This record gives sequence, C-alpha cells and structure tokens, in this order.
Amino acid sequence: MRLIEGKQKELPKSSRPKLYFQGLEKSPSLHVLMPQIKKTVHVMRRFSPEKWGGTECVVFQTSRELIRRKIKSPVFCTSMLSRPGFQLLEKIPVHRFPYCFPWLFLSSAARRKLELKGGSPLSLPLFFGLMRERDVSIIHTHVQHRLGGMARTAARLKKIPYVVSLHGGHFTLPKAQVEQMTAPFRGKPEWGKAFGALFGSRRVLEDAAAIICVGQSECDEVRKRYPEKAVHYVPNGVDVAHFSAADGELFRSAYGFQPSEKLVLCVSRLDYQKNQLGLVRAFSLFAARHPEHRLVLIGPVTVEAYCDAVRTEIQRLELTDKVTLIEGFAPDNPLLASAYKAAEQFVLPSLHEPFGIVVLEAWASGLPVVAARVGGIPGFAADGETALLVEPDNDGALADGMARLAGDVGLRADLSRRAFGEVAAHYDWPKIIDQLCVVYENSMKNNSGSAG
Repeated sequence: MRLIEGKQKELPKSSRPKLYFQGLEKSPSLHVLMPQIKKTVHVMRRFSPEKWGGTECVVFQTSRELIRRKIKSPVFCTSMLSRPGFQLLEKIPVHRFPYCFPWLFLSSAARRKLELKGGSPLSLPLFFGLMRERDVSIIHTHVQHRLGGMARTAARLKKIPYVVSLHGGHFTLPKAQVEQMTAPFRGKPEWGKAFGALFGSRRVLEDAAAIICVGQSECDEVRKRYPEKAVHYVPNGVDVAHFSAADGELFRSAYGFQPSEKLVLCVSRLDYQKNQLGLVRAFSLFAARHPEHRLVLIGPVTVEAYCDAVRTEIQRLELTDKVTLIEGFAPDNPLLASAYKAAEQFVLPSLHEPFGIVVLEAWASGLPVVAARVGGIPGFAADGETALLVEPDNDGALADGMARLAGDVGLRADLSRRAFGEVAAHYDWPKIIDQLCVVYENSMKNNSGSAG
C-alpha cells in the first residue's frame, strides 16, 4: 500500500515576462529609492503555515526580502485556521485578528469550506489595527472585497497610497469554479453588505495607486478594463539557492523510496482547480508503459471533498501502490525542496492557474516540467524550450507529455538546463523585489491614495 497520508520516518539530524516595467521608469539606482519606503503593510485573508498556498509563499518571500533591505514589512490577516494574536515568523511580524463570515444561517461545515477556500470575511479589529499602525509608507493588499476595502479606507484616512495584487484570477476565474466557491453561502442572507459599502469594497481596484498582476494574461485583461490605471505585471519569484542546493535523498529516505523508483512529482493544493484527478487518470495510462515510475502528490487540502475524490480515484484505478499523497509541508520543512530534487519530472495539470509558482520551484531544482497551457503559465514558460505545455483537461496529452520526458534523457537535460538559466537570471526573489520597490516608489510619488 503506497497511499500515504503525510506520515514519514524520522529524519537524521544533520520564457521571462514580456515587459517587467511597463508603465514605469526604470531607476538606475534602486538603492537610492528604497530608503524612502519605511514600512509596507501586507493585508491578507489568512497566513497559516499549515495551509500554505501560493499567495502565502509570495507574501512570505516578499516580506522577508523587504526586511533584509531594512524596510519594515508586517503582515495583517485574519486568524483563520490560526489563533488571534502576534507571531514573529522568521523575523516577519504577523498580526492575526478575529473575524467572521457575515452571512446568516451558515453551518459549521459551510464555515469550514469558506476557511479553506473562498468567502469574504469581515474583521473590524483588523481595520482598527491598520489605523493604529504608525509610520506606514504604503499598504499592499493581497485581497479584495471587504478586507481590501478596509485596506483602501485605512490608506485614504492615513493619506498614503495602497496597491493591490491579484493572485487568483480576479477576472479570469472559470464560472464553474466561482459557483463552487460561492456554494456554501449561496441563498444565505448577507448582513455584511453595509460594511462593504462603508469601506468601499467595490472600489478597491478603482482607487488603488497601482494594480499588480502575477499573470500576463490577467494583466492584459486588467489593462483593458482600467486603461487609465497603473497596471503592472510583476511575476512571482523563487529562492533559487534554496531549491538548487537541496538533497533529494532526505525525501527518499523519509518516505522509503527505493533508488530504482522514478518519481513524477506534483506540488499543488488538493483542489478541483489543480486537477489532480486528471493527473491520476493520466498517470494510470503512463504507468502502464512505465511501471518503474511513482506519482507523488504534495499539497495542503483546501477542498476536502475533492481530496476524498482523488483518494477514491486512486483506489478505483488500483494505483495505491504507485501513488504517495502527502497533505502538505510547512514552509520551512526541508523535505519540500528535497522532494523536487528526488523527482525525475514535475507535472502541473491545472485547469486554471494565475501564475504557477511551483513551476519556478521545479526549474530552480533542475527538474523538467510538463504543464497545462493555462492562465499565466504560457506567459513565462516556452513550449519545447523551458517546459512541455499540453492542452488542459486532456488526460491523454498529459500522459504523452510524461512519456516524452521519461523516454528522452536528452530532452529532460535540455529543458532543465534552459529553464534553470531562465529562473536564475530573471525570477530570483531579489530581482522580483527590485521591480516591486519601483511600483511602491512610483505609487508614493503619485500618492493617489490620498485623494478624496
């Protein structure tokens, strides 16, 4: 039985974006601009290491890099999946505030679903916390709706600018996924609308000093909708040194893989958006011709019913001895980077993907990638050059992509070499934060957040 639910042995001690700065002037000396930014406050829905996703990773890395540059960078979020209070997370001040979901008659199961994914919480303590925070240069909200409205209002009252990052396909999310996310509160009376109106939740994008998009396709759509706004494509990044230096034997030893076993890895939330169901079906086709391979699924569960469906599909296809399922690693767990190093290839079969930061992690690990041609992925990954891109929701195409990599050592080596050069040259976090600081500096100069 190879279906593992996060158990492990005890370990021994021991194609870049089209244009980064579109709409901005490049500064010849970023270090001159940066000291003007004293503190940026990041506003988030949640910041729970137990359910770490792409947005949390981006904010964590952004705050850590800003702090290295002597810019204070606290995180303000709800206590969702955590407890209210203060935590210092690797020198990052994290303030978690009580919250509620402002719909009547929500069941405990519905609230649980909203905590894991979707749902616009209300947190007046978070707003008052923002108002009490002193010496803030700029507010950076990574969420819209009510919390984004609170960031907007706090910035306007403080007469400082705020910027918005779109991480989750604000305008490009498929209708079926929107319906799944809103199902827990559909038809329930919403008593929080008054607070949405009070904080201007529907004007979060309109009044922002800048809108930051992590995906090129979404950036193009936002520019169409807001032609007069400062809209910037600032992609996600990766800690190249951390992933490139990892030891794959740690992961293999922890989970008992034999040297002869070749691993196909997918790191992603267990969520219908990520399409692990399709990957399991595709792997069944692939494994019939490549029995020496094993599929490893790693990621926190954000849709519990979907995770159950994945387990059921694994059993139905009689793959329990060929699939390892691990429900996520904490962000500081060395086994995550080790898992990439232990694998032969990485597969991302998403149905929708605003960016795909795990592709960068695979590249930094020297791992060849097969990915669905969706969302932001084609904006930075070139088919046949740095990855193999296949049509989304096509089990046969996904299986064929895995088979191409498994059967061609030269192709794996070429993709890995070119991808590593790309990620090291353009996506290391310091380079990404250089771009973000220019956005901050220009927003502070214009200071549209003080208007009105």
